[in-house]
Amino acid sequence: MEQLKTIGRELAMGSQGGFGQSKEFLDLVKSIGEARSKAEEERIVLLEIETLKRRLSEPEIPKRKMKEYIIRLVYVEMLGHDGSFAYIHAVKMTHDDNLLLKRTGYLAVSLFLSDDHDLIILIVNTIQKDLKSDNYLVVCAALNAVCKLINDETVPAVLPQVVDLLAHPKEAVRKKAIMALHRFYQKSPSSVSHLVSNFRKRLCDNDPGVMGATLCPLFDLITIDVNSYKDLVVSFVSILKQVAERRLPKTYDYHQLPAPFIQIRLLKILALLGNGDKQSSEKMYMVVGDIFRKCDSSSNIGNAVLYECICCVSAIYPNPKLLEQAAQVISRFLKSDSHNLKYMGIDALGRLIKISPEIAEQHQLAVIDCLEDPDDTLKRKTFELLYKMTKSSNVEVIVDRMIDYMISINDNHYKTYIASRCVELAEQFAPSNQWFIQTMNKVFEHAGDLVNVKVAHNLMKLIAEGFGEDDDSADSQLRSSAVESYLRILGEPKLPSVFLQVICWVLGEYGTADGKYSASYITGKLCDVAEAYSNDESVKAYAVTAIMKIYAFEISAQRKVDILPECQSLVEELSASHSTDLQQRAYELQAVISLDAPAVESIMPSDASCEDIEIDKSLSFLNGYVQQALEKGAQPYIPENERSGMLNISNFSNQDQHEALTHGLRFEAYELPKLAVPSRIPPAAVASSTELVPVPEPSYAREIRQPASLPPVSDSGSSELKLRLDGVQRKWGRPTYSTPALSISNSSSSSSQKSANGVTQVDSVSTSNSKARDTYESRRPQVEISPEKQKLASSLFGGSSKTERRQSSANHKVSKANIHASEKPQVPKAAAVHTEVNHEPAPDLLDLGDSTSSTAPTVDPFKQLEGLLDQTEVALTANHGAADAAKTPDVMGLYADTSLSRLSSSVDDPLPTNRDEFNLASELSNATRTAQSGVTQLNKGPNPKDSLEKDALVRQMGVTPTSQNPNLFKDLLG
Repeated sequence: MEQLKTIGRELAMGSQGGFGQSKEFLDLVKSIGEARSKAEEERIVLLEIETLKRRLSEPEIPKRKMKEYIIRLVYVEMLGHDGSFAYIHAVKMTHDDNLLLKRTGYLAVSLFLSDDHDLIILIVNTIQKDLKSDNYLVVCAALNAVCKLINDETVPAVLPQVVDLLAHPKEAVRKKAIMALHRFYQKSPSSVSHLVSNFRKRLCDNDPGVMGATLCPLFDLITIDVNSYKDLVVSFVSILKQVAERRLPKTYDYHQLPAPFIQIRLLKILALLGNGDKQSSEKMYMVVGDIFRKCDSSSNIGNAVLYECICCVSAIYPNPKLLEQAAQVISRFLKSDSHNLKYMGIDALGRLIKISPEIAEQHQLAVIDCLEDPDDTLKRKTFELLYKMTKSSNVEVIVDRMIDYMISINDNHYKTYIASRCVELAEQFAPSNQWFIQTMNKVFEHAGDLVNVKVAHNLMKLIAEGFGEDDDSADSQLRSSAVESYLRILGEPKLPSVFLQVICWVLGEYGTADGKYSASYITGKLCDVAEAYSNDESVKAYAVTAIMKIYAFEISAQRKVDILPECQSLVEELSASHSTDLQQRAYELQAVISLDAPAVESIMPSDASCEDIEIDKSLSFLNGYVQQALEKGAQPYIPENERSGMLNISNFSNQDQHEALTHGLRFEAYELPKLAVPSRIPPAAVASSTELVPVPEPSYAREIRQPASLPPVSDSGSSELKLRLDGVQRKWGRPTYSTPALSISNSSSSSSQKSANGVTQVDSVSTSNSKARDTYESRRPQVEISPEKQKLASSLFGGSSKTERRQSSANHKVSKANIHASEKPQVPKAAAVHTEVNHEPAPDLLDLGDSTSSTAPTVDPFKQLEGLLDQTEVALTANHGAADAAKTPDVMGLYADTSLSRLSSSVDDPLPTNRDEFNLASELSNATRTAQSGVTQLNKGPNPKDSLEKDALVRQMGVTPTSQNPNLFKDLLG
């Protein structure tokens, strides 16, 4: 009978709206979805808020109704309105014993509250109780709330319960416990630093979901400290191999790809662990190559995994075979019609050219097509690639294309970025001085005031110092070309202020240096600039100073100076200017013109702008003048701390600080006035400055502070009260003009050094590809390539494949005039960290008891990895590995000696083999053994003919692939 009543009740609920919702709730959702404007939506939500306030104020609300009200409140909050009036009801719902109500309450408080909300304290006890519940659904709901609501202060309250849940029988609970610990580590790393070993243990969990959740905190830990997790390389490789071989359940497949997100996370971790470490990287080569071959590129997620493989290959120690596979994937990306895949291809190509610059030459036409693509995002990414590919042979083409693109865009932020890149490339790879000056002129002319001011100052310094080390003629030619180009540019209608400052400075310093232009012509041009830009005080100041330099150089050369009428009117105008800076410059110009030649030459020497200026802080050059004044009866200088009436600066600052801290009323009595002590000044001066002045007796006591070093002097000899006003501090008034100013010490700022992030270079001989490449041109043979595009490709990708950086000491003073503050970093290759190879079989971490396995393991394979935590076992393993190092070749030799994929097929599956690959691997193995035995390895030179002959000779040497330890491969393959 009760069951019939329940069924009837559920049917009634379904007739009202299904699953217990009332008609009001369904109408609310429907009206929000049908709202045609934001104003209509706000009107609906405000009406709902008033309804909820009224309903929640009613006594004894049924639980089913309260659940609906809380869900309706979630709608209110999600639409951006305030529902804080009902937060307490959601908190109370988390205490309910009903599972549905409890989970609704946890959902609501997770959305409503932040981790620093005042109501969090009311939920902590409930979370602690629910974490110990026998119902795993309650535990999961509590763990969800823990990740959102627990803050630094409340972490210790729930941390023990969360750690205990790592051993829960339900995999969902263990997964959420790992997520909670990861969240604790992000909020307060010190609180869970002693629990890091738990992440290692959960990596061996039987459930792939728990293992996948463990990869996230391990990635964060490895990012901070890579060396502490080098021992897990074999484990990560084994897991990735099992995932790629589809040993996980089908439920983890996404678009027919086995657990792609776990693969991506593992590839990111391997990229960190193998960066600069040859021994660790050798363990990854086989599995990364298998993913390259097996991954499906027909879906977006498959392309994402391939892209992550390319990123991993570019980060770990380079391997020629993997670089070749990565280049083939990039070729498919660039040939795609999708802009997203082209973008990925350009980005991946930019990563690989750091290791192997010749890879870019295979895709030169594809890069040019991306450069001309209408998609602006793809075009910008291509410019970043060209920036990395720039060398002295193609800098002119690349910089010209960048400047043309900079002129065509209106985005000021990106225009500034492009301008800085152009300046940097022009400064580092300038083929000639004239081209450098012309390029800088274009950048300043079209980028305007977006160019950094430091760039302008460094450009002026570069022109002043010159490019040549000992060749003065080259410096003179540079300055002459700069003057000629700037005189032509002055005819432009509107020029940026920063560029005009550079022009005025160059014309003032070197306008008449070569004698090609007269002083009257240059000064006339400068007067025109000052008149045309009369509203810009900076330009006028530079123009006036430049005119003063020209006249000073003419006077020093003892040539007749004829001041132009327009120059005279400009000086008169600036002499009455409201700007004190312009006034001073105008007066200085008039004063310099009136001096003789020797004085002007000593004041403003020619071409001395880069000379160091020595400052005599002690003013020793005035000693003679001071001595003469003392002999004539002048008073000696008295330091401030010895002068009468001067306050102790430290007492003054302490008093100000005390008064700033105490703003309340003071009820204690003031001190009685005290007389100051006469200072050590001649009697005549004391009599005139310290005369006692009679004053009426004040109606209140006044506080007078004295320097602590001066004792009080009694005035018993005086018949009436007389105050000496010197040394009396004004209590409430501001200090007068004669009050000494506080001395401010200049703090020296320490210069920071940039740490250069290096790029690992390939030290092995790169094998030439004898197979026909699927190049970009072969994709469309029927289209005729235009001569212009061929010329552009030869300009961009022609020349030496290695980047030719101009040294600071050759032809250019780069160190003295670095236009851009950053330099291209380069760091030596990192040495291999590990010296041993573990030859014990790797545990099958994800063997879930599949029916395909032949025999069940007698020992739990996940306990084997936990042994890594025992330091004693690690030490024993290291000793054992060191003892066997002489008998067993390194993993690189094994990988090069045989194709692991072929060996795996010989052990497990009868897959066909490739004789050519075996021969190539054997040749690489022989080269590796020769290098290990002390024989010098041949390196390819710049001559491609010699390289091809050496490669052909190596390919003719066929060696039967063997393995000194075939069981090792069988163990590695699982």
